Amino acid sequence: MIEKRSFDSLGHADHGWLNARHHFSFADYYDPNRMGWGAIRVWNDDEIGPNSGFPPHPHRDMEIITYVRKGAITHQDSMGNTGKTGAGDVQVMSAGTGVRHAEYNLEPETTTLFQIWIMPRASGGAPSWGAKPFPKGERSGKFVTLASGFAEDTDALPIRADARVLGATLKAGESLTHSVGEGRYAYLVPAVGRIEIGDQTFEARDGAALTGGQTVTITALEDAEIVLVDAD
Repeated sequence: MIEKRSFDSLGHADHGWLNARHHFSFADYYDPNRMGWGAIRVWNDDEIGPNSGFPPHPHRDMEIITYVRKGAITHQDSMGNTGKTGAGDVQVMSAGTGVRHAEYNLEPETTTLFQIWIMPRASGGAPSWGAKPFPKGERSGKFVTLASGFAEDTDALPIRADARVLGATLKAGESLTHSVGEGRYAYLVPAVGRIEIGDQTFEARDGAALTGGQTVTITALEDAEIVLVDAD
């Protein structure tokens, strides 16, 4: 019901400018048991060196969410959008029928981020991009919806998937709960800090795959910053 995926067990690729860990099969990393989790297809833990980044490349039919943990990422795309997303903030791109984009770290320090891909509820549609700040203080002790495919989540960045991306910060000793609906899938990673779910301990950047039909209690053993995706 709760599968731990330790950081050391993740796929790994070191390209010099990019040091990446893959929670799911990606690029040259293939594990038939880690092809995705429901509609969640990719969760990459990227460290991008100063003055480097991903040059222009194409995507289609994918919802791509970037959660910046440290530093900043500068976005450019074929729709004419440009923007810089800093630590704690989020950007989303709906690739739709097709888009080219580049993601650069133009900062003098290493940028660290989670890049999450979610399968859309339907293929096609015009591509789009957006970004928004989410102050960590507003997530203290509770989950805040950062990106969502549900109309009622009016303060979240919109995505075209039956999914939510949630963020929370916890002080050591604090707890919160999350209920995963029947037939749904959730995946959780503490960006910072050690946490406990049930009787299992998760270090920073470990993954927790949660099956549907359960409510879990997440307790911070250290000050923690948590990202969770709940998808169909």
